[in-house]
Amino acid sequence: MKRVAFSSPIHDALTVGRSRIVGRGLFAGGPIARRAKIGEFEGEVITIREARHRARARKVIAIVELVTKAIDARGMRTGFRYINHSCEPNTFMRRTDERAEFYALRDIRAGEELTLDYGDNHHEGRLACRCGAARCRGKL
Repeated sequence: MKRVAFSSPIHDALTVGRSRIVGRGLFAGGPIARRAKIGEFEGEVITIREARHRARARKVIAIVELVTKAIDARGMRTGFRYINHSCEPNTFMRRTDERAEFYALRDIRAGEELTLDYGDNHHEGRLACRCGAARCRGKL
């Protein structure tokens, strides 16, 4: 699959391409230093109630709940909607009432897939985890 590059307002050279985890993933186009801000989740701002309603009707969920609202990235062709789950991630997400920001947990190599531990999510333990990490929990 061809990788599609895009510019994050914070960190350039992120690409979307085939993931070894599932479907498409988000990849570092260059090295990213530990604790560096990588970018932000983008999409339609909706209520949390609407987010939960939409999540129940979808197989693929690209929604992040913030403090009092949510962001739905469905239909976005680039960006953090493609970040896959890993039980041993290389990024973390900081949520405020206005945004969901992604930071590097450790130094990330060019070409490495960016991953996030989804934690509490709309799958509620019903989806098998495919991350392949040594300490995989088995479910999302």
